Amino acid sequence: MASDELPHEVILSIQRVLDIQPTEEIDRLDGLSQKFNAIAILNDFFPDEASLAHLEAVSAHLAETHQELQSEVNSLQSELRVSQDPERMSVIQEMISDLLGQMSRIREKATESEAVVRNITKDIQVLDLAKKNLITSMTMMKRLQMLVNALTQLEDLIKEKKYSEVAQTLAAVKQISSSFKSYTAVPRINRVWKHIQDVQARLKTQLDADFDAFYLQDSNNKIKAPLIADACLVVDVLGPDVKAHVIERFVALELKEYRRIFRTNDEAGQLDNISRRFAWFRRLLQTHELEQGRVFPAEWRVSWHLLAKFTEISRDDVTTLLTKAGSNLTVKSLLDNLAMTTEFEQAMSKKWATPFKEMLKATDNPHSEPGKPISAAFEPHMGIFVDAQDKVLVDMLAPHRRGKGSNIKVPARASMETTSGTEDNTSSPMVVLPSSTDLFYFYAQSLEQCAKLSTGQALFDLCTVHKKWLRIYAEEVLAVDVKRPVATSRKSTEGRFDLELIKQICLSINTADYCQTTALELEEKVKEKINPEFKEKITFQVECDLFVSSISTAINVILREFEANCDPSFTTLSRMSWSSINQVSGPSPYTGELVKSAEQVVEYIKPRIEQKKYLRNIFDKASSIILVKFTNSLVRSRPLKEIGAEQLLIDLQTIKAFLVKMPGDTLASTSYTRSLNKTTTRLEALLKVIVTPVDPPEGFILNYTLLIGDASFSNFQKILDLKGTAKATQNNLLDSFLTITSTKTDLESTSFLSSLDMDPPMTGHAGGSLVSPGASRVSLPLGGSEGIFASMTGPGQSGPTTGSSTADNAAGRAENHRREVFSDFRRFVSFGLRKDSTAPS
Repeated sequence: MASDELPHEVILSIQRVLDIQPTEEIDRLDGLSQKFNAIAILNDFFPDEASLAHLEAVSAHLAETHQELQSEVNSLQSELRVSQDPERMSVIQEMISDLLGQMSRIREKATESEAVVRNITKDIQVLDLAKKNLITSMTMMKRLQMLVNALTQLEDLIKEKKYSEVAQTLAAVKQISSSFKSYTAVPRINRVWKHIQDVQARLKTQLDADFDAFYLQDSNNKIKAPLIADACLVVDVLGPDVKAHVIERFVALELKEYRRIFRTNDEAGQLDNISRRFAWFRRLLQTHELEQGRVFPAEWRVSWHLLAKFTEISRDDVTTLLTKAGSNLTVKSLLDNLAMTTEFEQAMSKKWATPFKEMLKATDNPHSEPGKPISAAFEPHMGIFVDAQDKVLVDMLAPHRRGKGSNIKVPARASMETTSGTEDNTSSPMVVLPSSTDLFYFYAQSLEQCAKLSTGQALFDLCTVHKKWLRIYAEEVLAVDVKRPVATSRKSTEGRFDLELIKQICLSINTADYCQTTALELEEKVKEKINPEFKEKITFQVECDLFVSSISTAINVILREFEANCDPSFTTLSRMSWSSINQVSGPSPYTGELVKSAEQVVEYIKPRIEQKKYLRNIFDKASSIILVKFTNSLVRSRPLKEIGAEQLLIDLQTIKAFLVKMPGDTLASTSYTRSLNKTTTRLEALLKVIVTPVDPPEGFILNYTLLIGDASFSNFQKILDLKGTAKATQNNLLDSFLTITSTKTDLESTSFLSSLDMDPPMTGHAGGSLVSPGASRVSLPLGGSEGIFASMTGPGQSGPTTGSSTADNAAGRAENHRREVFSDFRRFVSFGLRKDSTAPS
């Protein structure tokens, strides 16, 4: 049971009783959870070897703490025994029983008091109820008399067709009768109620006859307009159902002729005569507003009801005609008719200063779905328009495409070569491919045209076509040949890189950046115009990523050409025999060739790439390439010897001076300079260790620990190999290194030398290993120098320049480093094993 763990709830209860706050622990011994760590507590008591002298004081303190805790436990146990005394519990239970009895007696007294009060006030309540009923009866009798009188007067007014007064009287009758709705069980009131319904039914019949006579202009029963205007007031009083019936009857009679003339099986009702439909309705609307429409109240919006019914009939007819046309429907016919329909709807919206759909919605039956405009009939057939746009794009981009998606065979880079060949000395250099500007100009035109006709599914389908051709443009038109062409045709005076290729690549980078930026603008434009239900589906992110990928590939090709142009200089460096050099005599000749080769590429691309962010990215990676290849060539050219290392230090300063100036004042950045300094500082530290004589061994090893800052056996072996130290001398130095570093506990186990490859490949550096440029949403490593000594710590950015400064840095590290007694045991054992294994040699 001693090894069993207490449940979490029990631990929390104990902590709550003991007033222990788990989140604010002061003493590690207060915790009751599984986080108790004896090693950590011991390290707190004994942070270093000197603290072991206080062992007795710590032991006495723990014994005192133990005694205090035992006393507290005893006290709590005593309190617990008192609280659990059976006699005390029985007293408490008796007190609770007395309290419950008192509460019961109080409740009985309150009930008796309530009954007495109710008995006293019973007669008063009866009198109040009788008074209330008498007043209500007198009021209802007066209202009934008023209702009967008003109903008699209403019947007389209806016979005389005085509709203006009928409206007022009917409103009064309806208002008074509403108060009798709950009394219809009374026979007299029920008869009056039925009489009111009969009067309203006769009134509706009379109104229908008068409205029909007015609509049809019956000569036998001629109705004047003022009478109908007053009748409309009566209709408003009768209710919305009667008003809707009157309007529907009028609209049906007005459009009866339209149905007869424009039947879908007659010539006038065909699709090519759709403009005649709109002309006919405009004439009807003009006649309505000048003649019959004046009698209707403005709030009835009878004109809107005419428009809604005309829209419904026309939409059904157009749907039938489009379905009948089928495959014979042409793009011209579709767009012409849709344009006329849209123009009509816009004209109606402008006439009443209300959106077309709002007018349809305002006149619809509230129990049905809102009506659709006439143009909605064209939506299912807009695929013809979208397919036509797709075919235009096929023809537009056919001369520029290459690869698997093209039906026309075009030589590699034909698009860029033909466009770049148009430049001459008198014209300004081309910034982007003309095909890209033509493409987005066509996109803008087709988008505007489609938005005028439809902002629903058709616009979404058109957006899908636009995205498709953006992907084709990125993958086939802007595709970059990543294979390096054979340079047999190049002249020696042209340098070692392909001028025409670099020019085309710069043009590709500018074009891809333009396409990416414009594609995002196109996305926002589409979202502004398309219907709300499609907004969330509109995104050009995939297409923009393709353009970013194209830029990344193009930058890799530029870096490949840059590396090829610099390779001869590094080949010369790797073949140098440093052991035969007796003195240092300024920078080596290969550094001048290297700077000249790098400048050729840099100066060529600077004026041709528009965006500075891509130039910065190229310079960052170009700097990384030079420093990586310098390091690899340096390793391959070993042994370096002391004088060779001195010469390489001078060469490194020459290369660094060029790299600092390479971006220029406008493109230089703090991150570029910081990364460059970090890498060159590590190389300087490496060469300074090699320059140091091995005699005396203690001074050489001390200089290593100050400059490199690690205690790695393998890293020290790398220095000896690069230096070209004799094998016998190496064994002695390695023994001394183990002895000296075992006492320097502030040294790290690794450094930047841990990632130094002593057998570097002869292949290039840039190909395929670079990430996308800064325009993408990917964070790029500036400078790329971590590729040489990846992820290992080394000297500071400024680097060790003098022995005193490095000693200060080492001392500072020792002060900031906190040793723990129990954590060094493994290192101590490891050191003993190494000494045993190396002792025989």
